[in-house]
Amino acid sequence: MVLFALQITAELDNLTDLQPQGGCDDPEFTYLFKLKCQSCGELTQKETAVSLSEAIPLPVGKGTTNLLQKCKFCDREGSVTMIPGRGRPLTQMLSEAGKFAPLMVFECRGYEPVDYVFGGGWKVQSLAGTTFDNVDLSEEEFAEYDEKGECPVMISKPSSTFVVVK
Repeated sequence: MVLFALQITAELDNLTDLQPQGGCDDPEFTYLFKLKCQSCGELTQKETAVSLSEAIPLPVGKGTTNLLQKCKFCDREGSVTMIPGRGRPLTQMLSEAGKFAPLMVFECRGYEPVDYVFGGGWKVQSLAGTTFDNVDLSEEEFAEYDEKGECPVMISKPSSTFVVVK
């Protein structure tokens, strides 16, 4: 069992607190990424969707997982279980420093997550306090005008990485 933290960063202009719509532990937010089999090294061709709202019983033992999948190449089974409570929003301060914010932790057995895909369902707040809901980052850019703060706001260059955590 290895724990991987999904960490994100982006350039935030006049914005702060980039996170999933319902917060970092939003059960409805779907994480999309490719998986690499730890047995044979095969990379899934399509993105795999994982969310807290999906609970699948483990075939052996007690408990549940959020994803149970067989490798199409070597036929080994692996699982991905999400561990909420360790994520936090990407703030303007972290963004300006070029640092990453941890978003979600995944317990992986038999797989390694790679290549996170940004999509819709994000929220962010302007420095003037305006909240922008259901932000779509699939085009890797978001731009609006903040009436309250009387300034343009923008998210650009979103990027991510998976790091091993304890």
